[in-house]
Amino acid sequence: MPYKKFEEYSIQVTDDVKERYKSIIEDLGEDTERDGLIKTPERAAKAMQFLTQGYEQDAAEILKGAMFKESYNEMVIVKDIELYSLCEHHVLPFFGKAHIAYIPNGQIVGLSKLPRIVDVFARRLQVQERLTEQILDCINDTLKPRGVAVVIEASHMCMMMRGVQKQNSTTTTSGFRGAFENIETRTEFLKLITSSLS
Repeated sequence: MPYKKFEEYSIQVTDDVKERYKSIIEDLGEDTERDGLIKTPERAAKAMQFLTQGYEQDAAEILKGAMFKESYNEMVIVKDIELYSLCEHHVLPFFGKAHIAYIPNGQIVGLSKLPRIVDVFARRLQVQERLTEQILDCINDTLKPRGVAVVIEASHMCMMMRGVQKQNSTTTTSGFRGAFENIETRTEFLKLITSSLS
């Protein structure tokens, strides 16, 4: 499915999920007929469809739509890609940044496609570990570069708002393929994503 620049909602899914949200809110002891909550079930149903739209998108096809033959064969890095996802264990948000690098092997990809790949996989019920691997494998399998690296740093509301309630903790996950399994290449990548060029 192509990248969408506007929001679309299934009327049937919206109606079904809206009724479920209404029941949940009522079960929690609230009055869904009071002013502030009358439209909340519908808003929540639409928000959930937006936050899980990645199920309807094909990350590989997005990459294939902007691949170009090019002789450049040095590291390409897109860092500080904002990401927002939902933890599949509590359906609470986690958010942070992704850093992606690849070394071309005859083909490059339009730079805007890498953040879109992040969004495709982040807009699903996720765990950070799987999210990291899905981004990594999609780029590796589709673009077939000499190497690819992904690092994600995120804060998890399921740790911050409930459970251990640790507001300042972050989780870092990483994955490396091909040339990035070489310690020198990996070290160069990690140095570049943590340094400022200004």
